[in-house]
Amino acid sequence: MALIAGLGNPGVEYKGTRHNVGFELIDILSEKLTITLKPGNGLFFFGKGQFKSKKVTLIKPVTFMNRSGKAVSRAIAETETPLSDCLICYDDINLEPGKIRIRPSGTAGGHNGLTDILNQLQTREIPRLRIGIGNDFPRGRQSDYVLSPFTPEQRKLVDEALEVASEAILAFLRGGIDLAMNKFN
Repeated sequence: MALIAGLGNPGVEYKGTRHNVGFELIDILSEKLTITLKPGNGLFFFGKGQFKSKKVTLIKPVTFMNRSGKAVSRAIAETETPLSDCLICYDDINLEPGKIRIRPSGTAGGHNGLTDILNQLQTREIPRLRIGIGNDFPRGRQSDYVLSPFTPEQRKLVDEALEVASEAILAFLRGGIDLAMNKFN
């Protein structure tokens, strides 16, 4: 069993914003894997399916970005998925638009959604896929930046990165984090 969590904020006002690329990635995967997402237990939308012989659960927390930990930890517990078979997908201001990075563990790097997940799980040992959104904002305006849409030039780069990221996740499902890192980092 694998669990893929895409982080973002619920609501139409956040659709297409930089902070919601994790949700966009789950939408792409749900199409590729023909998995339909539906409301879960109030903490997330989820869908279950299969890729090759591996069972897959996709989730989109509806707890808002900075409180993603409760939703992700509940989904992990409900599906009984080992942390090594989980992948957390989210935006990263430390990567340029169009870039992705996959890691087996590490710090939150200042990302509040991942910080909450690591705190809830009480470990840093969870695989993650970061999607670059850049950091072209004035000092003190990070919140405005991540909650705004991409420029047309950035949107093109991010759309390409999301397609690559979806292929990286399929590699993760086929052969684990090392295969995905070796092929896509």
